[in-house]
Amino acid sequence: MGNTLTTEKNNDKNLLRDLPSIEKLLLLPEMQELLSSYSRTLVTNALRSVVSSVREQILSGEIIHQLPSISVYASMALNEIEVTTRSPLRPVINATGTVTHTNLGRALLSQSACDSLQNAAQNYVNLEYDLETGKRGHRDRITEPLLQQLTGCEASTVVNNNAAAVLIALQTVAKDREVIVSRGELIEIGGAFRIPDVMSASGAILKEVGTTNRTHLRDYAEAINENTALLLKVHPSNYKIVGFTSTPEMEELTELGAERGIPTMEDLGSGALIDLSQYGLPKEPVVADRIESGVDIVTFSGDKLLGGPQAGIIAGKAQWVHQIRKNPLMRALRVDKLTIAALAATLQTYLNQDTIENHLPMLQRYTRTIDELQNTAQQLGDKLMNIFQNNMSIDVRETQSEIGSGSLPVETLPSIAVALTPITISVSKLSELFRQGKVPIIGRIENDQLMFDLRTLYESEQQDLLQTAAGVASDIENV
Repeated sequence: MGNTLTTEKNNDKNLLRDLPSIEKLLLLPEMQELLSSYSRTLVTNALRSVVSSVREQILSGEIIHQLPSISVYASMALNEIEVTTRSPLRPVINATGTVTHTNLGRALLSQSACDSLQNAAQNYVNLEYDLETGKRGHRDRITEPLLQQLTGCEASTVVNNNAAAVLIALQTVAKDREVIVSRGELIEIGGAFRIPDVMSASGAILKEVGTTNRTHLRDYAEAINENTALLLKVHPSNYKIVGFTSTPEMEELTELGAERGIPTMEDLGSGALIDLSQYGLPKEPVVADRIESGVDIVTFSGDKLLGGPQAGIIAGKAQWVHQIRKNPLMRALRVDKLTIAALAATLQTYLNQDTIENHLPMLQRYTRTIDELQNTAQQLGDKLMNIFQNNMSIDVRETQSEIGSGSLPVETLPSIAVALTPITISVSKLSELFRQGKVPIIGRIENDQLMFDLRTLYESEQQDLLQTAAGVASDIENV
């Protein structure tokens, strides 16, 4: 045994000694082709990484007999370069069933929004330039007329997300003063966004009223004092209290605020511009209805239910919106021309509600029929069975999709999924192999099965999924 170990160590030393130098590799004919396409620095760094990897394999015992042939180093270097130069922001196929998926980028933009965004990206635009007067203008004038028409607001402004909208509105209206809010609305949503924390960061003072499940109008009225700056209502974005519950309507709060001379504000979270119940979705507060109720400030997201880019929209009475615009914090939170371009195009889509379902990708996904999902799932299941043969049990089953991102609290949509049960590997390993495919496929693990939910998976994406599945099947065979 001692002789064997000595022989292996000597062999390691020989292999390490025989590792080709970077200079020698750079002179290979195959490498000249790489150097004609990529910079010498990039190719050199790739080769260093390749040689280092081979060295580690020798020391770990993975390579014990002979080094890769000289010509193999070129292909290994090309692979290294492709990984290095590939965009870190990669398209993936969302088969999770969560339609508005925060981790996967939330809303998919309409074609008109994409076109508008590209046009703004590739050209100078009149972002803050008034073409009529030839003088400086304000960027809000691009989206404000649309929001006025769609919501009935007097004025509006746009910041980079709804948390920013809440923050700057509170700081502008209520810094160092009290904001009255129901205990049942002191929510926390994804990313540890907590209303009490945002309020603290804004400099406003939290004044809790009522209880977790029941708050009455009199609770607000009795809490008002000379230091009260604002009555705040917060839409529960990701939970629902049921049973013995009570909370004042927004109209009641606006009446109380008007009576006491105190402004009112509502954080709608997702913010629907139309009545979604007409599409068979749960009913959500419509921004225009809130504006009509007399609320002074409404904040809501530009993505999520609205289906546009990430943005926080502040709409309401001109008196307050104009003050918010003047807040020095606005310069840190404002959006750029790309967001404005995509948001304006998305808002324009809402002007023609008769065709809106044909143009908003998220609404299309919310409203897909079970029959459509069933047919697509059956086709996909049959093709996957042909690919995996005896390595996988595959069946089609009913499931529930999530609307996602706090868009509709705890609401789900009926859906159909293709369920994969691996036989020779674990379900977590199967999920990993699909994630690491050339086109990553993101499913969800449920009851020891990998589920591909068809509500978020379109027929046009099937070919990419099947190609990745073929690669996964090959990997399983080699395990």
